[in-house]
Amino acid sequence: MLIRNYFFILLGAMSISFSLFAEPQKESNQYLSAKKIVNNLCIACHAIDGNSSISMNPKLAGQHSAYITKQLMNFKNGSRENAVMAGMVASLTEDDMKNLGLYFSMQSLKLSSAKTNGKGSLGEKIYRGGLSDKGVPACASCHGPAGHGVPDVYPRLNGQHSEYSLSQLNLFRLEKRSNDEGMMMRTIAQKLTEKEMQAVSDYIQGLQ
Repeated sequence: MLIRNYFFILLGAMSISFSLFAEPQKESNQYLSAKKIVNNLCIACHAIDGNSSISMNPKLAGQHSAYITKQLMNFKNGSRENAVMAGMVASLTEDDMKNLGLYFSMQSLKLSSAKTNGKGSLGEKIYRGGLSDKGVPACASCHGPAGHGVPDVYPRLNGQHSEYSLSQLNLFRLEKRSNDEGMMMRTIAQKLTEKEMQAVSDYIQGLQ
């Protein structure tokens, strides 16, 4: 009986511990420091929780922290060109950019839906199967079947504004964005038509 009571006491203590430490990072200095930066710099374009309501600005909520940090560093060193973002990151330190990556990665992504490219669409075909006649691989082969990406390797895409995704594909196609490893995205985008890019961007927006 004593052993049984001890077991339940221990189990209860563990439950309390897990509840106390379930989200410790949201009280960390790094998180709170990043939140101040978001309130001062990021909120107008990306919202406090990273779910931008402006379709040409990306949703950052739930994005892999290392990917966000890399993009911020690329904006700062000029390897990703964007006049607005270059100004925003000019005063940020490396620690600031890492903290921002952590902050946005911990926000909950608000999902969306495709406008016309659902099941059986051209967008689905490109995302899941690619275009073999053009040598275009399936987007899912790198970004995953649900578009959740691979931490530290490939970004999360699901729920992203289709307008933003389309704009980035066009920048890759025109080589006005060149911070992709091994020119992977530039090579792929240059094989797609505008219609194909619109379709796959719309399909991505609806991925859950």
